[in-house]
Amino acid sequence: MANRFQDINIIDIDQEHMLGRVHSFENCSALDGPGLRVTIFLQGCQFRCKYCHNRDSWDLNAGTLYSVAEVVEKVLPFASFLKSSNGGVTVSGGEALLQAEFLTLLFRQFKKLGIHTCLDTNGYVRNQLWGEKLDALMEVTDHVLLDIKQMNNAKHIDLVEVPNTYTLRFAKHLAEINKTTWIRYVLVPGYTDDGDSLRQLGEFLAPMKNVKKVDILPYHRIGKTKWAEMGLDYPLGNLEPPTRESIEWVVGMLKGYGLNVKSS
Repeated sequence: MANRFQDINIIDIDQEHMLGRVHSFENCSALDGPGLRVTIFLQGCQFRCKYCHNRDSWDLNAGTLYSVAEVVEKVLPFASFLKSSNGGVTVSGGEALLQAEFLTLLFRQFKKLGIHTCLDTNGYVRNQLWGEKLDALMEVTDHVLLDIKQMNNAKHIDLVEVPNTYTLRFAKHLAEINKTTWIRYVLVPGYTDDGDSLRQLGEFLAPMKNVKKVDILPYHRIGKTKWAEMGLDYPLGNLEPPTRESIEWVVGMLKGYGLNVKSS
């Protein structure tokens, strides 16, 4: 594929051919960060969320291979629109941090084009990513959407099959470097809506001046159809979404910790 931006020499030859696995693109989203955005969903995830609505994104070897240049080429037609709406590009998943080197190069190119960058992540930063690699990624990341699934580690493991220690460590790191962050918390009846877990969340986030918003995302069953199409049993069966009253109670509780809380 020819690259229109190749003439302005913003990609080095050795970087241009790095490949990443992409699940899908969404060309106009108002839900994945500030303003209107192009969202790029990368392939592969280490979490096994019982309510996952992108079940087909788990496989590390699936998706479509793209070079950094090819991904940027797909976004370029929207660049002016993204800038005028105070939006930008969000990279989500799956889990984007599984392809951290590719993501860093991708964000570097968007920054050279003056496009705002946002990372949507579960925060599972592996030990080998800490240090220079993580610093390089954060340098070209304007905004982070961090999913905190559960504060109680045992309940976290029950819900997503991995511990929450990496996520909470990354959250603390974002606070230390004062990286603008929005927290996402999925409200799943019977799994994440108990008072003790919510109090822990409020106490954990309250001192973090970089956390500008906490988004309460009510559980839904949108992913159930995709699980069925893949021949899989949806783990939460017929679990009902939370009631409006329970959502308002959670929002009110977390606001009590001085947090800016919204529900979607």
